Amino acid sequence: MALAVEIRDLRKRYRGGVEALLGINLEVPEGEFFGLLGPNGAGKTTTIGITTGLVRPTSGTVQVMGHDVVTDFRAARRCIGLAAQELNFDWFFSLEDLMRFQAGYYGVPPASVKERALQLFEEFGLMDKRAVKPRELSGGMKRRFQIARSLIHDPDILILDEPTAGVDVELRHMLWDYLARLNREGKTIILTTHYIEEAELLCDRVAIIDGGQIITTGSPAALVAGQNRDGLVLELAGDGAAAAAALDGYELTREEGRLTVTVSRPELQIAEIVNRVTAAGATVQDLTIHRTTLEDVFMSLTGHSIDA
Repeated sequence: MALAVEIRDLRKRYRGGVEALLGINLEVPEGEFFGLLGPNGAGKTTTIGITTGLVRPTSGTVQVMGHDVVTDFRAARRCIGLAAQELNFDWFFSLEDLMRFQAGYYGVPPASVKERALQLFEEFGLMDKRAVKPRELSGGMKRRFQIARSLIHDPDILILDEPTAGVDVELRHMLWDYLARLNREGKTIILTTHYIEEAELLCDRVAIIDGGQIITTGSPAALVAGQNRDGLVLELAGDGAAAAAALDGYELTREEGRLTVTVSRPELQIAEIVNRVTAAGATVQDLTIHRTTLEDVFMSLTGHSIDA
């Protein structure tokens, strides 16, 4: 399968000795929705910066649609649309002007710019804002325009760096729907995020990055299956120690008034577990089935929460 992005032994050391990337390797096939999942400071934005030519690597290589981002940077950059984490508008021009300028950077023929811009304004609900300046937009509309502008030259690859950070739930779901449709139409999308739900919902595969290193890569379903921590969470009244003892043979953790029992098919073992606990003299006040998530996988592999 042809690769949209190929990263080999990529390293980045900033002034002062800060090592942001410690030799990462990634492959993103054409047409994939790929997620780079990790906390702030993990190296996500540095990876994107190097891929888009905004940051120079210390060593290693990145190829975009077969073009080296350092030695063949013009061709590589034409293949990418970037919606950066930080808003980077010229606040003194209208949205129409900014769309036209962006298209010019990529050599889009003037005759096709207007039609393409109107299509994107319509898609992102900004048709009635075309003549206004960015500072007059709400935060959510600025984020919408940031993404719309990145698509003006119809790039092969769309890179989104924390695209839904700080936006409301309604806008987040609108963006998710639109990005999923773009991907179905064949666009390669690379998403950096620290929102677990976003990665689980959208991505074909994710790479978990932490401390400048790729910890693991795989589909969300495969990663979850490989770290199966499904189970039951029991809120108890009564003798918790006796209840824990009655579950001898199960993997469990005990906190004040709570037992968490790890089992592969919790829905099939509820009755047995509850019967053992109640027979030991404890009362089950509440019971919750816990399903393994990417957050559990992340914590298992890194030893801390993604928000840490």
